[in-house]
Order: sequence, then structure tokens, then C-alpha cells
Amino acid sequence: MNRYPLWKYLVIGVALLIGALYSLPNIFGEAPAVQVSAAKPTVKVELATQSRVEKILADASIPSTGMFFERTGNVGSVKVRFDNTDIQLRAKDLLQQKLNSDPNDPSFTVALNLLSNTPHWLSSINALPMPLGLDLRGGVYFLLQVDMAGAVQKKVLAIAGDIRSQLREKNIRHQGIERGNESVTIQFGSTEEAEKAKTLLTASQTDMIWQLSAQAGGARLMGQFKPASLKEVQDNAVKQNITTLNKRVNELAVKEPVIQQQGADRIIVQLPGVQDTARAKDIIGRTATLESRLADPLVSTIAVGDPVPPGMDVFRFGEGRLGVFKKSIIFSGERITDASAGFDQNQRPSVNISLDAAGGRVMQEVTRENIGKPMGMILFEKGKGEVLTIATIQSEFGSKFQITGQPTTESANDLALLLRAGSLAAPMEIIEERTIGPSLGAENIEKGFKSLIFGFIAIAIFMIVYYMLFGLFSVIALAVNLVLLISVLSMLQATLSLPGIAAMALTLGMAIDSNVLINERIREELRNGVAPSTAIAIGFDKAWATILDSNITTLIAGLALLVFGSGPIRGFAVVHCLGILTSMFSAVFFSRGVVNLWYGKQRKLQKISIGQIWRAKEK
Repeated sequence: MNRYPLWKYLVIGVALLIGALYSLPNIFGEAPAVQVSAAKPTVKVELATQSRVEKILADASIPSTGMFFERTGNVGSVKVRFDNTDIQLRAKDLLQQKLNSDPNDPSFTVALNLLSNTPHWLSSINALPMPLGLDLRGGVYFLLQVDMAGAVQKKVLAIAGDIRSQLREKNIRHQGIERGNESVTIQFGSTEEAEKAKTLLTASQTDMIWQLSAQAGGARLMGQFKPASLKEVQDNAVKQNITTLNKRVNELAVKEPVIQQQGADRIIVQLPGVQDTARAKDIIGRTATLESRLADPLVSTIAVGDPVPPGMDVFRFGEGRLGVFKKSIIFSGERITDASAGFDQNQRPSVNISLDAAGGRVMQEVTRENIGKPMGMILFEKGKGEVLTIATIQSEFGSKFQITGQPTTESANDLALLLRAGSLAAPMEIIEERTIGPSLGAENIEKGFKSLIFGFIAIAIFMIVYYMLFGLFSVIALAVNLVLLISVLSMLQATLSLPGIAAMALTLGMAIDSNVLINERIREELRNGVAPSTAIAIGFDKAWATILDSNITTLIAGLALLVFGSGPIRGFAVVHCLGILTSMFSAVFFSRGVVNLWYGKQRKLQKISIGQIWRAKEK
């Protein structure tokens, strides 16, 4: 009656073993560290970089407690762990000095960070600590303001380029195109030409309302954004900026960064564990803008210090060289719809690029007129242009074409990744920044877990005093529930924040409530004169339905918070829902296993230790 088959005890044993292993990393804490990553898209962090970092530290007799090379996608980084913050700061200053020969144009960035102290044997089975949120781990917080006027201006610039190409294709003559803040104005020498242009643009440029007006010596056609189209441009600018920020922040290898929209034109960026505000700003500022331009057909590159041809722009192209380009832009990053690495007909590494319809039209027109001339791709970061490639236009092409000249397949993959990352749809400005230090995060952790510990101790004292041995069984089940919850959160790598700790405290109360129902049901059967062994069986069986009903209704509320909530609310909901599931296992399945193990071997059970049983007086 009160005996478990062997397989049930094996299930309990396996659950306890897994729970203990995967919750164990959370007790080791974190150590100060530095992270070395590339400051330019043309610089790679490889295993050779790790060897270089190791030699620099060894030559300066700076001890480390661990050095790791990590790769996220195509982006590599070297992380070095130290005993204390004093050594961490010394190492950061030294590495910055030795790795960057030119401080004004650094090739590598060295950032302060935090690394887990989890032993290697646990990491090898993917047993990792829970990522901590900004309020617990510390880190940096930015509030960014998106320049909506800049987004609209960028769209107006693109539309003006499209209009110029369309009018040329249809042989419609005009006397100039002027760009306003939210409008495009085209001057014509005759009303007939303006009428033709209006018919064409009304069909092709549906985002704008076109108005024709006569004037001395001709006509004027003005296009203004429709209100709905203007709002769509602004909304898309924020969404594209968020997407680009996500791709760039991945270079920091931050656990669970938060990048989300706030209001109509603001973006929140939270980077837990990053303590170097300057480094974080650098990463935020690395949101790049890509441009394609025609290079100077006579001299596409010059040495640094050589005179610049008049009317040309120059950008860095490798070491000691500059690329020479015309000022006009063929297309920029927002026109790229896809980019992938491949091989050309001679099996050389190349990048296959796809443009949208507007970009394809411009590219077809430019390449038709410039066959045999060089064209380059330039990546702009923090206001500086870096030439990625210069290739000769072999033939006319449109929305799909190849870029050759990459030395290796890996560099072709890197270029494709950068092109897919796109560019900012609008400029952004940091209007608020905060740094939450690790000491404040540690204080929050200490206070949060103190509340858990004191709550657990208070519950344990009450249960043991009121339910005696069965109360002890309940406390053991409660501890198992907490271990299982922490292990599941660790396996899922769910970010723990202060609301998550609050959800853990709530889970303790809800989990012990199930044991209270079971214990009181057993007491009720004993009051009715049922034998102790039968009372235990009936108590667990009949309390199960009530426990299931109450937990399902609570789980529904938690799932609603998870689906419709965001930020801290969602963090609370994740821990809350997982806590309900683990409490059902521990309070019923595990708790009964312990009771069966203690009392199940006694064939003639006379009494059980479940506290004072109050019987109604007989009349």
C-alpha cells in the first residue's frame, strides 16, 4: 500500500542527482576578468591572439586563474580571469597598451567583465550558473533617443534617387529635384512633362501624395509623405536599429542582453556584467553604415600621406594604404536584402549580394555606364570609413551580384555577416546612462537570498513543530523543490533578477501549501479512526486532486504573465511557472517516496508522528 516500486525510487534518485549537479555551479560565484575583442571589422581575434595575451601577461608577471577563447558566430574573444580587481585593472591597462600600437586607432578593445568560477568538470557537462540580470550582476544601462527626422531624411534621400532613375528611364525631362524635410519637389519646364511624371510617380511612389502646381516658365510637382507612411518609416527605423544593435552587441558575448523599444522613439539597452561604460559605448557606437561607391578609375588606392585627388574622398584600406572614391553613393546598407559567402567561376572566395528593387535599378544603371572601372564597399563606424573591398566591374548587373577579392573563405563569411547586419536606419543619441556596480549587485543578491533563507527557516520551524516527523518530510521536499527549480533555471539559462527571487519566495509558500493539504488530509483520516497506513495512502491520493486543481489555476495566471508581460514581469513569470511544476513533483511524488521509505516497511503500523490530532468530543 505504502511502497514505491524500484523504478520510482530510481526516478527520484536521477532527478536529485541532476538537480544537484546543475544547481551546484551557482555557489561558485564570479571573478573579475578582462575581455579582448576586435575593435575593427577587419581585425580577427583568434587562438594566436590568446597566445599573444598569455605572453604579455607572463612577461609582466601578472597571474591569472584561467584564460578562455570563445567564438560567437564568426566573432571571437579572449577572456582572462583574475583573483581580484586590482590585478584585473593592471592587466587591462597593460593589454590596452601592448595590443594597440596606435591608441587613437585601436585594433583591439579590452573591457572589464565578470566570469564564472565554475570548475571545468562542471562546465564540460554544460552545467553553468544562472545568468544574472542587471539588478543582480551589475552592468550598464543606456537609454537611446532615435533621431526620427534623420530617419525620414534618409528615406527622402532614397526616394529622390529612385525618382531620378525612373524619370530617366521614361525619358521625362526635369529641371532639378529638391529634397525637403518630409517632401520631394521636382521642377519641370512644361506642364505636359509634369503630368507624365505625376502619373508615373503616383503608381510607383505610393508612400507619397503628389500635387501638381503651375508656375512661371513651367510646373512644379511636390510629393509629401502620407501620415500612415510617415509613421511606418519612423516605426521601421526603430525596429531596424534594434535589430542592428542586437547583432552588434553579440560581439560582447553578454549573457542575456536586453534591447527593447520604449515609447515611440527610444531604445533601452541593458548589458549585464559589463562594467566598462566606455567599452559599452564603443560597442553601441559600432552600429555600422555600409556604402558602395565608385573608386577613382585612375588611381583607386594611394599611400598614406600622398596627395588626395581633387573632389575625391579617401578611406583606410589595410595597413598604410587609402582607397580613393567618388563622393556619390551607389547604395547603402538598407538596400541589401541578403548576403552570403560563396565562390566565383574560378573557385575564388566571393560574397553574393541581393539588393531590393530600388537598389537593383540604381546598380544596373551605374554598372552599365562604368564597366571596367573599380567599385568599393566601405564600412562606416564611429564616423570613420574602412574599405572592405575594391573590385572591378566586369559587366552590367542589377539586384544580384558578386563581390570578389576576398583572400580567404573566412573573410568572405565575415564580409557577408557584416552586410547582413545592415546599417542604422536613423542616428541615435545616448540620453541616459547608468552603471550598476558589482558591489550593488552583490548587495541585491545578498538581500534577496537572505529573504529566501529566512523564509525557508521560518517555514521549516513551523512545519516541524506543528507536524513533527511529517513536517520534517515536508521541509526535505521543500528543499528538493528549491534545488530542482535552481537546476532547471540553470539548464535553461534563464536570467535571474530580483523579481525572479521574489517568485522563488512565492514558490516556497505555494509548495509547502501542498504538503499542508496532504498532512491535514492524513490527520482527517486518523480522526475518523482509519488505520495509520491506510490514512497515509488515502491522504496522498485524495489530496492530489485538490493540489492539481489549485496549481493548474495558478499556472494559467503565470502563463498569462509570461505571454503578455515583458521585462521584469516576464522574469517573474518564468520562475513562477517553473516553480509550480517542480513543486508538484517534490510535494507529491518525492514527499510520498520519503514517507513510504520511512513507514512502508512497517507491516503493523500503530502510529505515526504527524503532530497533535484533535478529535471532536462525543456527545
